[in-house]
Amino acid sequence: MSTANELFNQPLQVINIGTSKFKEDLELQGVETIQVDWQPPAGGNLQLLEALDFFQENEKVEKANQESIQRIKDAHPFLIDIGLAIDVIPGMHSKKILHAGPPIAWENMAGPMQGAVIGALIFEGMAADEEQARALIEAGAIEFGSCNEHSTVGPMAGIVSPSMPVHIIENRTHGNRAYCTINEGLGKVLRFGAFSSDVIDRLKWLRDVFAPALKKALVLTDGVDLKAIIAQALHMGDECHNRNKAATSLFYREMTDYFMQTDCKTDTLREVLRFIQNNEHYFLNLSMPACKASLDAGHGVPYSTVVTTMARNGVEFGIRISGLGDKEWFTAPANFIKGLYFPGYSEQDATRDLGDSAITETMGIGGFAMGGSPAIVQFVGGEVEDAIQYSEQMYDITVSENSNYAIPTLNFRGAAFGIDVRKVIETSILPVINTGMAHKVAGIGQIGAGIVHPPKECFEKGLLRFYKLYGEEEANE
Repeated sequence: MSTANELFNQPLQVINIGTSKFKEDLELQGVETIQVDWQPPAGGNLQLLEALDFFQENEKVEKANQESIQRIKDAHPFLIDIGLAIDVIPGMHSKKILHAGPPIAWENMAGPMQGAVIGALIFEGMAADEEQARALIEAGAIEFGSCNEHSTVGPMAGIVSPSMPVHIIENRTHGNRAYCTINEGLGKVLRFGAFSSDVIDRLKWLRDVFAPALKKALVLTDGVDLKAIIAQALHMGDECHNRNKAATSLFYREMTDYFMQTDCKTDTLREVLRFIQNNEHYFLNLSMPACKASLDAGHGVPYSTVVTTMARNGVEFGIRISGLGDKEWFTAPANFIKGLYFPGYSEQDATRDLGDSAITETMGIGGFAMGGSPAIVQFVGGEVEDAIQYSEQMYDITVSENSNYAIPTLNFRGAAFGIDVRKVIETSILPVINTGMAHKVAGIGQIGAGIVHPPKECFEKGLLRFYKLYGEEEANE
């Protein structure tokens, strides 16, 4: 019997590529079918394909990307001090409020962000209540700015006002600094838009009691090595975005003896140490600026397609690319988060993706390192296998692996890092982010956690802008 006859006398087994309609029809006929999810590069968009073709295996781009990721990898962030935002953040002044995500006007801000701005103005003593705060803003007395454009990052609403204490992180390899407020803990907190009297009182305590005590303790150190803590925590089940139990514990252990050496009163010491001990998310506000200081070192490399910022303001998602401008954002409407809701809440209650904390994923930890943090799936949903798959998939869209941040469950493979705009468009694989969900109404707070992806449009806009700038430049050479 010929090979052809043998083939046609066997049960049909089909591999279907592309639209699943053929698979569904074959299954109705009892035919064993495997579906391969495939789509053409760049979704078949001719403009994007032209840009991809132009920069494919481009020596200048490859060299620039290697330089950018080497700078990021070599960065060594230390916590060196704490100070008031107005005294340390570049461009900060007495009438300025910083917020998470790409730049946004007051009238366009999501509910939690507006609530947090109101709370900040009350905290600053610039307004006595919500009505006065709104009147002040509407009179044009307040200037708003993006945290990321001021070497700063902020979780959720990300509001930073002049009198708020901020951690000062120094990248000792390159000399640049990054800043972040103190994590308030869970419950009713400013970052979710709450501005009740207890929220304001906590902010004042952080400024008047906690920050001075931490400052005294930090003076006794040679700086706290955040890179080392993150590396250790990743080996202990953290991913340093939504799970910071190990990292906070390591920081607590590192600092306790220094606190005990200060001249702080016993009651103050007990209060300050208990605050860190009881706040499992304390280290988030250190991992974020550590990532920021590292990524900023890799920004500004001509021809580099490496993403150095991913940030959300509750309305828009924005990215920045190393080879493009400091204030050049590529934005699209932020997505809603898919995951687990706290009892009594649903999708109808949630605001869109919010916060600067995706700086961790930009660095290759957070969602990119979920495979090494099995416990995180209890918080964001899914199975352990899903977390591992997410981590493995991220290698397809990144330039390199970060041996500084190894993932034990992947045989200590370095976490994927250096998101490449070209690879995102070519593969249609979007970066994975695990994150908390905020209620759309200011002050209610966190209502769940889950998984979200940036809009593909951000990367499409970025690649086309990159092509316009560097494609024309090369064509004219």
